[in-house]
Amino acid sequence: MIMRTHLGNLPARQHLPATAAALDTTPGAPVLDVVIPVYNEEDDLEQCVRRLHAHLSGTFPYPFRITIADNASTDRTPEVSRALAAELPQVLAFRLEQKGRGRALRTVWTASEAPVLAYMDVDLSTDLNALLPLVAPLISGHSDLAIGSRLARSSRVVRGAKREFISRAYNLILRGSLAARFSDAQCGFKAIRGDVAQHLLPLVEDTGWFFDTEMLVLAEKAGLRIHEVPVDWVDDPNSSVDIVKTATADLRGVWRVGRALATGRLSLDRLRRPFGDDPRDRELAGVPAGLARQVVGFAAVGVFSTVFYLVLFWLFRFGMGAQLANALALLVSALANTAANRRLTFRVRGRDQAVRHQMQGLVVFGIGLALTSGSLAALDSAAPNAAHSTELAVLILANLVATVLRFLLFRAWLFPERKTVVSAAVSDGSFSEAQPDPDPDVRSAA
Repeated sequence: MIMRTHLGNLPARQHLPATAAALDTTPGAPVLDVVIPVYNEEDDLEQCVRRLHAHLSGTFPYPFRITIADNASTDRTPEVSRALAAELPQVLAFRLEQKGRGRALRTVWTASEAPVLAYMDVDLSTDLNALLPLVAPLISGHSDLAIGSRLARSSRVVRGAKREFISRAYNLILRGSLAARFSDAQCGFKAIRGDVAQHLLPLVEDTGWFFDTEMLVLAEKAGLRIHEVPVDWVDDPNSSVDIVKTATADLRGVWRVGRALATGRLSLDRLRRPFGDDPRDRELAGVPAGLARQVVGFAAVGVFSTVFYLVLFWLFRFGMGAQLANALALLVSALANTAANRRLTFRVRGRDQAVRHQMQGLVVFGIGLALTSGSLAALDSAAPNAAHSTELAVLILANLVATVLRFLLFRAWLFPERKTVVSAAVSDGSFSEAQPDPDPDVRSAA
């Protein structure tokens, strides 16, 4: 049995008000926690923290905190961190004995009580004037994550051609392999809501530089809102980042996440926003639960599979008769259609029962074949020398009828609704059966 879950059923640690005006915190408790992950940054750390502290003190309208996350530095970075924490209010020094920027961010963000969490690189390459626009949508409750983008049209960026090429190539890889829609995964200037972090971070495996890319990919696949802010960026020519090593690790991460998503190991149907009203949760009188979403998904898959089918028929028709071309084109497109609807429309993950679903899909294919073949036979009887364009028009009409019937069979027979959910064992990625959930959109498919 293949089961699916809302990760948002995990208990939320905190909730942020829907509007900034309604924000009410304990006196002195930070609304924003800005983390600066560092490793052997004794030369740049003090200047960075003082600049950031002065900027927030003068411009940010709510209580804030700056957390220095030292991940196993071997120089004087720990001493500098402690001295700054002792001197400046709202500055906290945090020490980890293991390396990894992702590990440092996850540790500090998970422990922080602030409703908005952010991080920036110690070199302060990003103009600090972008900080308030970055976190404002999170404070208001409109967005779940926010990122600075150096690739937006209005961004002003000063950096070498080599880094520019690597950055754009990496983002093209993400778009091509993981279908990512955010524009800049590597910019060291990001923020996330604290309650969202509690749901999302346990699913992020990477502990290094790929951490925030993986976080963004999972958030986007789960349907969370990612706000992008154009930034002014001046690259640090003295950066100690090993570009080749980092790029290699990132590519391995892309492969790992892509494989996990493709095989269904990551169940990310929809990470429910743990706050506010989600219009997808509204019940419409007379509309069965999930029907509207499924109709939209089925229609989208249907458009692409129909185009795919027609292209195949057109190509096959040049080397064979109309009936055989129709049968082959319909068979290939039916297999693709069943797989796509299984994954996208009815949200069934993993390989379990996949063969059974394809066999049932072939039965539906047989019905569609009978309808379309019968239509072609009727056309051939009425007009033996009909043009290919006329054949296509008849097939389109026949497919409309077959499509309605296919959706009804998919919903009632292949992927019927169930009331079973699972609870995510986020510590090891496993899943266990839970009691029926009142949310009608959480289903499993037998």
